[in-house]
Amino acid sequence: MAFDQDSAAKRAKQDLAERLGIPEDSISVASIVAAEFPDMSLGAPAKDEMAAQMIASGWKIALSADGKSYEYRGDKYQLRLKDFKGSNHVVVY
Repeated sequence: MAFDQDSAAKRAKQDLAERLGIPEDSISVASIVAAEFPDMSLGAPAKDEMAAQMIASGWKIALSADGKSYEYRGDKYQLRLKDFKGSNHVVVY
């Protein structure tokens, strides 16, 4: 599945709703910003993950729910949740 910024944001909202156990419509997209990341893990490696050290272009997707902010990172091939409960998570790869 190839993502564009809109489909990545939609999938991020679905993932966050599942993780938090809340309705998807209670999550808002605060921003989507084009970004360059330092490696193929989009600067958010999962535990013990090794990533190729080359610049990856994608998006930082900021979501808001219940007064808290959450950061997803995506490119056309993958989606990751950064620093959720102290860990990075691969949502789609």
